[in-house]
Amino acid sequence: MTTAIDRRDRRISPIFLGIVAVTAVAGVAVWTGFAEQTGFAVFLFVTGGWIVSLCLHEYAHARTALHSGDISIAEKGYLTLNPLKYTHALLSIVLPVLFVIMGGIGLPGGAVYIERGRIRERWKHSLISAAGPLTNVLFAVVCTAPFWLGGLDGVPMVFRFALAFLALLQVTAAILNFVPVPGLDGYGVIEPWLSYKVRRQVEPFAPFGLIAVFGLLWVPEVNAVFFDAVDALLRGLGVSDFETYCGLDTYRFWQAFSDQQDLRCEALSAALSG
Repeated sequence: MTTAIDRRDRRISPIFLGIVAVTAVAGVAVWTGFAEQTGFAVFLFVTGGWIVSLCLHEYAHARTALHSGDISIAEKGYLTLNPLKYTHALLSIVLPVLFVIMGGIGLPGGAVYIERGRIRERWKHSLISAAGPLTNVLFAVVCTAPFWLGGLDGVPMVFRFALAFLALLQVTAAILNFVPVPGLDGYGVIEPWLSYKVRRQVEPFAPFGLIAVFGLLWVPEVNAVFFDAVDALLRGLGVSDFETYCGLDTYRFWQAFSDQQDLRCEALSAALSG
């Protein structure tokens, strides 16, 4: 009986598999140009890929916690990759998707509840917090692999743009989550090493950390510095600024763009194809 329960607790959720399937079908539609509305196919592909990465982000937290001593993780359903099992589905899925639509940035929210009292060593607590954004780093490496490996021959331009934008989301998610602000994983990495007094003083601000960081990104000077750093990292991985922003333009299929924006993406497509 115990074995059966354990297997059920670890079985991949049909909901997650459905999201993966939608992402794959949308990716094929973008690649082949089968969809009449290419922008909508790009939207589904990037959003689906982003949600998949959110699930993997939280799974990494949960799996690391399980191996660190919190055996309650399996009972909560976190190992099934089902986004509906998270403690805050709104913070975990809805808000991150809205952040992408509104600001073109990837910012996962807190989701899995970990019983920290079951875990003793401080370094394990830090590793649990770091596991999520490290998953985004890995996802970014996978998304940009065709760029830095020179494997883009034959890749349709629209798919290339979509992949570049998805890579942008992963890079922004990794950077922002490592910021040591209460409520984000970066703070979770250093929190075990802080004094009890400091932790108690900071604790009331944790629910507002995510919103505060997102709000700061609307400050033009902060936004410029942040995206300059993101663009520099992506350029180091072989992804140009124009590729990511043409990907963003295509993703926002519901917006009407200026002729200048369209011409820039068309010129980039011609240059890369040539």
